[in-house]
Amino acid sequence: MDLPGFRQDGPQLSNQYEDDALLRSFLRRHFDPDALRDVEPSLAAMGEAAAGRLLALAHEHRLAEPEHVPFDAWGRRVDEVRVGAAWREYARVAAEQGLIATAYERKHGRFSRVHQFALAYLFHPSSQVYTCPLAMTDGCARTLEVLGGGLGATRDRVLGHLVSRDPEQAWTSGQWMTERTGGSDVGLSETVARPAADGSFTLHGVKWFTSAVSSQVALTLARPEGAGPGGKGLALFLVELRDDAGRLRNITVLRLKDKLGTRNLPTAELLLDGTPALPVAGLSDGVRNMGTMLNLTRTWNAVCAAATLRRGLALARDYARRRVAFGATLAEKPLHLETLADLAAEHEASFLLTFFAVELLGRQEAGELDARGEALLRLVQPIAKLTTGRQTVAGASEVLEAFGGAGYLEDTGLPQLLRDGQVLSIWEGTTNVLALEAYRAIVRADALPVALEEIRRRAEAADHASLRKPSGVALRTADHLESWWADGAARGGWLHEAGARRFALTLGRTLALALLVEHADWALANESDARSAEAAVRFARLGVDRLVDVAHPPEATARLALGERLAPDGDA
Repeated sequence: MDLPGFRQDGPQLSNQYEDDALLRSFLRRHFDPDALRDVEPSLAAMGEAAAGRLLALAHEHRLAEPEHVPFDAWGRRVDEVRVGAAWREYARVAAEQGLIATAYERKHGRFSRVHQFALAYLFHPSSQVYTCPLAMTDGCARTLEVLGGGLGATRDRVLGHLVSRDPEQAWTSGQWMTERTGGSDVGLSETVARPAADGSFTLHGVKWFTSAVSSQVALTLARPEGAGPGGKGLALFLVELRDDAGRLRNITVLRLKDKLGTRNLPTAELLLDGTPALPVAGLSDGVRNMGTMLNLTRTWNAVCAAATLRRGLALARDYARRRVAFGATLAEKPLHLETLADLAAEHEASFLLTFFAVELLGRQEAGELDARGEALLRLVQPIAKLTTGRQTVAGASEVLEAFGGAGYLEDTGLPQLLRDGQVLSIWEGTTNVLALEAYRAIVRADALPVALEEIRRRAEAADHASLRKPSGVALRTADHLESWWADGAARGGWLHEAGARRFALTLGRTLALALLVEHADWALANESDARSAEAAVRFARLGVDRLVDVAHPPEATARLALGERLAPDGDA
């Protein structure tokens, strides 16, 4: 029986491809018209599924968390990890719709990556983060493609499964790096690889955090017996988790992780006790060789961040037209509109920064990047990941607030945006770790001049008068980035590193602003649409420059950070 009185309608979604003006505008700008006509049906179908049956599955099975069954009824150790019906359906859809295969079929050359990630962008928010195993599968496939020649027939067999469109043949991959010693400094890994007589190895150790443990294969790091310390002494190994009978190969599932979010994703702590493995690319430089996978998973992370922010914005926009408060809909309230407009500006910036990274990746795989382009990609991948991760956590929190109390109720599905979004600033490197990664790209590849040239070229090219202010902000901030970095030697190691986070966020937001200005100028000229121009003006006003002089003495910083007493200047 329905309760009497008022009942509020919840937000509804329409086809998420047709509803996404920015995505469609971006594709019109970058794709050949014939190629766009070819890919649009797949995007429209994914957009419809994301608003329909996939979303319904996510709501219906939101509490269907994976289950670890350590023993069967007769006491035999089986370590079965059971996933829900929705998870299995996402696997089927991902294979059939080519969320991995599209990138490797390369039907549209360098634009195949854009097509693939546009599909992933639409799929992610309705997938219970099934994009996590997809990201690692993509990374494994590319790693085997680039580095796995020495694996011979094994490489071809595994790669064929990873990129298959047949759900019965398609495999996913894990990525096992994090151990009890930590996830960022993987050079401390304790897992040992012992040689076997046939040229293979067995692995011995504990992997503390392994997502998508239901996958068929994994790439992992281990230290061959007798190898030196640190990341250089590690080697990259391919593991097939199960034998022909489906039993884990000397792998014990110690427990499933109880996480803040991504709760439908099976993440486990594993004991490797003689697990068979094959070296992928020699017996050293494992961290460097894992880089291909890491760069791809970081790109997936940025795509998922932009997609999460887009989904929250779509829900909030629809709800604003349905919710009446104080005599009018929220869509008629200036303060609420201001909040949503800020969110829209952040989303446009995050999308364009993310798909700039995707474009560079596509060009690299097509052999179209010169040395400067390679340096730019090396810098943009961590910058896009860290910038969009921060945007999405803040944006998802704002989305929940836009719904008032309903945003705090689990059965609306809204809190999951924030809980799942939080992982995007942590997984594959926290903001601080990636800031240092960007720092290394600048030092080792001289990538900063290339990035600043990109910012200036795109900002200066805007013709429309409405874009002069945001263009000027991008150019001034580029100058500030350049001077701040040039002063680094005078700052000293402590002060330069202390500012690395602000520097990286400033670089990411400035590049995003320049890309937004460029796209807005195109949209004004070719579509008579000023929405992106308004987003550029607003994003510039929200602030892109996070740089301040880090003038605080190291001792003062350390004592404040750690809660220790700090004597005033001049005191004994």
